[in-house]
Amino acid sequence: MGGATALTIRSLTERLKAEAYGLGFDAAGVARLGEPTTRAAFDAWLAAGHQASMAYLEGEGAARRRDSRLPHPGATHAVVVAASYGGRTPAGPVARYARGDDYHVVLRERVRELHGWLEREVGRPVNVRPYVDSGPILERDLAQRAGLGWVGKNTMLIVPGAGSHLFLASLFVDVALDEDAPFDADRCGTCTRCLDACPTGALPAPRVLDANRCISYLTIEHRGPIPPALREGVGGLLYGCDICNDVCPWTVKFARDTAFDAFRPRELFADTHDRAGTRALAREILMMTPADYAAAFRGSAIKRAKLWMLQRNACVVLGNVGTDEDLAVLEAMREHEHEIVREQAAWAVLQLSRGAV
Repeated sequence: MGGATALTIRSLTERLKAEAYGLGFDAAGVARLGEPTTRAAFDAWLAAGHQASMAYLEGEGAARRRDSRLPHPGATHAVVVAASYGGRTPAGPVARYARGDDYHVVLRERVRELHGWLEREVGRPVNVRPYVDSGPILERDLAQRAGLGWVGKNTMLIVPGAGSHLFLASLFVDVALDEDAPFDADRCGTCTRCLDACPTGALPAPRVLDANRCISYLTIEHRGPIPPALREGVGGLLYGCDICNDVCPWTVKFARDTAFDAFRPRELFADTHDRAGTRALAREILMMTPADYAAAFRGSAIKRAKLWMLQRNACVVLGNVGTDEDLAVLEAMREHEHEIVREQAAWAVLQLSRGAV
């Protein structure tokens, strides 16, 4: 936009954000790319080993996260958007964000629509790159700088009027835009409900998440056995965890239904919101063949975890919330081809035989 005035830049930015809201996003803002305000905290987090086995957060991945101008050379600004994935649906064994279609695909397509609109408005090709939880970016820092909300004590971005059950996405562009003021207020106050509620102690301090103890990490990213000391804390959670979101007063009050049909729960998760439903889902996963797994989770973010990992999780869940009726399938898992599943199944059988539940 050669010769663009502040007025035309402001108008373009306002219309761009209006387009984002029209596409179904719950919040939108603009930030200039550069060094994140949380760089020192990020480095301290890495130094403490809180990233667990997620090596992609280290080395070159860490270097790129220390300056958001690095991932996509030439980009100067980021349009940051947030989309609800349905925080009003009941809690269950699968985290809400994973019950529908893969958010990476759904939101990337929607952000590309925003790209197309921008190119039509400025009348030239725009050098862009969309990011949906897929690049070396400190996304919550960028969202806070774009004015969307603040990072709560549970390390989640909290958006006033929308809570924290939100996906974040961004569009890096080489177009001059009017930047939003950063959201500098901390509205958590003295509340520590999220820290107190975590069953595995993964929040040792406000805004510090120790992935080594986090149920989401243990059930999705972790490739080893779930540590014995943390298994009972996993409870009935098969994939991910919503606890620190669910207890947040801001989310309790302001969580929204999703505007995206693709994020609505699949039929597989329709009746899994009580103990019986959790047990039934765990048994179904344990009995899945690779073909069953591929069919059930086609186009789902749940495929981030391999079948044997889901079966490992299911053994732990049944060890925590199962009954004698689940012993047969657990005994069968003691012959599983994967050593970790065999060990977790043996633990679950022992739990049930001791009458621990």
